[in-house]
Amino acid sequence: MISPRARGGRRGRARGRAARFIRAGLLGLLAAAGAAPAYDDSLHVETLAAGFEYPWSLAQLPDGSLLITEKPGRLLRLAADFRTRREISGAPEVARVGQGGLLDVLVWPGDAEPDGIRVFLSYSRPCAAGFTTALSGYRLRDGALRDGRELFAAAPCGGLTWHFGGRLAAGADGMLYLTVGDRGERRHSQDLGSHWGKTLRLRPDGSIPDDNPFLGDPLARPEIYSYGHRNAQGLARHPETGALWLHEHGPKGGDELNLLAPGANYGWPLATHGREYSGGAVSAYAELPGMVSPVLHWTPSIAPSGLAICPDRGPCAGWRGQFLVGALKFRQLHRVWFDAAGAVQEQVLPAPRGLRLRDARALADGRLYLLTDEADGKLLRLVQ
Repeated sequence: MISPRARGGRRGRARGRAARFIRAGLLGLLAAAGAAPAYDDSLHVETLAAGFEYPWSLAQLPDGSLLITEKPGRLLRLAADFRTRREISGAPEVARVGQGGLLDVLVWPGDAEPDGIRVFLSYSRPCAAGFTTALSGYRLRDGALRDGRELFAAAPCGGLTWHFGGRLAAGADGMLYLTVGDRGERRHSQDLGSHWGKTLRLRPDGSIPDDNPFLGDPLARPEIYSYGHRNAQGLARHPETGALWLHEHGPKGGDELNLLAPGANYGWPLATHGREYSGGAVSAYAELPGMVSPVLHWTPSIAPSGLAICPDRGPCAGWRGQFLVGALKFRQLHRVWFDAAGAVQEQVLPAPRGLRLRDARALADGRLYLLTDEADGKLLRLVQ
């Protein structure tokens, strides 16, 4: 048995490692940042396709076609010319409850036909006591998802139907990252024995990397990479530094943008700028020792969903290294960058026609694509 003192020492080393990791990541971000060219206060987009039922995420295949998830449980393939679409067979059965359903889709970098392209899907599904966030992996071959296998299901199982998280990213380290929300029971976010309120790190085959920060701690789930989150629905890898960035929902306030680090505690609900829906403070503390403060927070809440980081190519190159955050509540797109002194800057761009933006992605052509959150969901492309 590992003693409490040994566990405390391991967790203290994890906090120190996280602080060094974050400092290095911020310095790398400043070195990679481009200028922030002027842009007017409107958002110019073109509609590429419509008629999606509450689309949640998109990913691009090597041939330029797109995979788009719909919350009721459909995975669609949209041709590269945006003219035709068809449903891909083999998607998992999902629980379309509350905020749940079929969530994120990730195409693994570097795969190509004919061996089959690895595709990962996150979703909510039933479990013994209610519902959970799950992850499955497939090979996309001959127009269908094949060789499907559930790689992970969050524990414990719970009866509430919100805060499933579900964002996916491929790390520069070759690992697979998944967010899981606190499921509406905030105490779990600080409990390392629960997957809720965490970012998880797995190998693409679902096994646990041998350098995960809490591996070997008998009171911690070995998949955990970071904790103290509420409900993260934005996760993206910086195209130049390789760092992973995450944003998460607060309640009535305290939405956060964070640089992820191994073993880091991001505070929820002990340290937060969040406000209760009744208006009161969630905590008396916005910051606490040993907990990572957000790079940026939004109060009142903007309800962030979808996160893109602009690459140094295509039309997005003018915003190299900058963050584009979709906002559901105020129907906006937020552009975030760091100035030469390292201070965070932000521009708010009203969404076209007052639409809720569910996902934002910078694709291989260096252009920004958006999905709208509605029964007649649309795929939009930014015109710069």
